[in-house]
Amino acid sequence: MSRKALIAANWKMYKTPAEAKAFVDAFLPLVAGHTRDEIALFPSPVLLPTVIEAAKDSNVAVGAQNIHFAEEGAYTGETSVGQLQAVGGTHTLIGHSERRQYFAETDEIVNKKLHTALKHGVVPIVCVGEVLAEREAGQTAHVLKTQIAGAFVGITAAAAGPIVIAYEPVWAIGTGKTATPEIAVDAHKIIRAEVAKLLGADVAAAIRILYGGSVKPDNATSLLGEEEIDGALVGGASLKPDSFAAIVKY
Repeated sequence: MSRKALIAANWKMYKTPAEAKAFVDAFLPLVAGHTRDEIALFPSPVLLPTVIEAAKDSNVAVGAQNIHFAEEGAYTGETSVGQLQAVGGTHTLIGHSERRQYFAETDEIVNKKLHTALKHGVVPIVCVGEVLAEREAGQTAHVLKTQIAGAFVGITAAAAGPIVIAYEPVWAIGTGKTATPEIAVDAHKIIRAEVAKLLGADVAAAIRILYGGSVKPDNATSLLGEEEIDGALVGGASLKPDSFAAIVKY
């Protein structure tokens, strides 16, 4: 089955509104007319209106780095899915490794957020991956299966169509270390097999699984050329327009 790749930029806690607008103004001409892949930017919450306006009527989508699972309420510092949609956001990351590591997000929380995103028609990118100690202990498959099973509790095959999964080996994020294409493909196969177990072969064949972990222009082609890898979640290399455009056009 042919799956359209998604190339996503996670800007993390970088850029001011002026810097974000300058990026989009420089980036859009570099990817104008690019239809092979979907492209999405994930800026900080305060940048969303600026980036969405700058990318208006282009081939670039904009999403949030995080949402809360509640539709509204007394959750200081959080962003609801309704607020995201009101400013024009269409996607969200869920369960990024930094959310799990620094903000104690569990598989249960990831699952609640996934249900909320699907209910409201926001495209969710569910992040999974092992830390270095888990990989060295031979626990990668166990970790991935556990995270996928936890995230997908109560998700039906009929509802799963919009879901994207991002495999991000935590040991390769921001470290300069990159999983080889072979390591990434093996992990993607584990993830796809778990999705097949939970939701059936058709859903597993259609679901897009991105790779995230020190993706750069010089390794994008070798990674994204693999049939099992359906795009990339890019961190540091997405902060410069020319660098991210080079990855998009691998």
